[in-house]
Amino acid sequence: MALADLPPGQHAERVRDHWWWRPGWRVGRHFYAFHLTFEDQPELYRLADCYRSALSVASSLALIPDQWLHLTMQGIGFTDEVGDDTLAAIIEEAGKQLARLGPVAVEFGKAIVADEAIVMPATPADAVQELRAATRAALGHVLGDENVPEDPRRYRPHVSVAYLTTDGPAAPYVQAVTATEPRPAAVRITHVDVIDMHRDRQMYEWSSIARLPLQASARHDKSGDALTARPVIPADLNYGKPVED
Repeated sequence: MALADLPPGQHAERVRDHWWWRPGWRVGRHFYAFHLTFEDQPELYRLADCYRSALSVASSLALIPDQWLHLTMQGIGFTDEVGDDTLAAIIEEAGKQLARLGPVAVEFGKAIVADEAIVMPATPADAVQELRAATRAALGHVLGDENVPEDPRRYRPHVSVAYLTTDGPAAPYVQAVTATEPRPAAVRITHVDVIDMHRDRQMYEWSSIARLPLQASARHDKSGDALTARPVIPADLNYGKPVED
């Protein structure tokens, strides 16, 4: 069962190979996307390494090294279908939308075995949802709301620590991740990246095209809690294919 379909905290009963060729993908083809990347995040690396170590006893896994840890945000399109001028306009508009938001603090903790990956959900999810909404607003501004890909209702922000490479019962992986109880990792998000990625080697590998900072100063409500400015979100965005892990 996909992460979007699992009740919070529940594991899938069966897993399947993550690396089947999704529509449009093939060896050598690249894709533009908005992602959160995690350079210089030692707490996240510590937590991911705890789970990688626990999972080393299990078979049929592609463990994700620190370099390629990421939080999937929002797809843009295949690089051979998005023109340079269109990409530049998307980056410019996304930069404006995201600059209205300030840095975000999230936490990663308990790992969940989903159908194709072992993931660490982000909490609070709303903080990341707001960043994603800003990227979708930028895409709607440039492409038209009806052309914004992916279904926002099926988005649950997470960082994957491993991808499954076989079909079968989830029990061995559940046993591995529940055998360790590492302390959660606090992460401060200060930017969103636009990346050019591929999946040729059973890993999502990328180069960063643009880094879009979260520049707004924190505001505070009457209780003293920090708030951030909100992007202008189109009321009706298109629902397309589910996002990748």
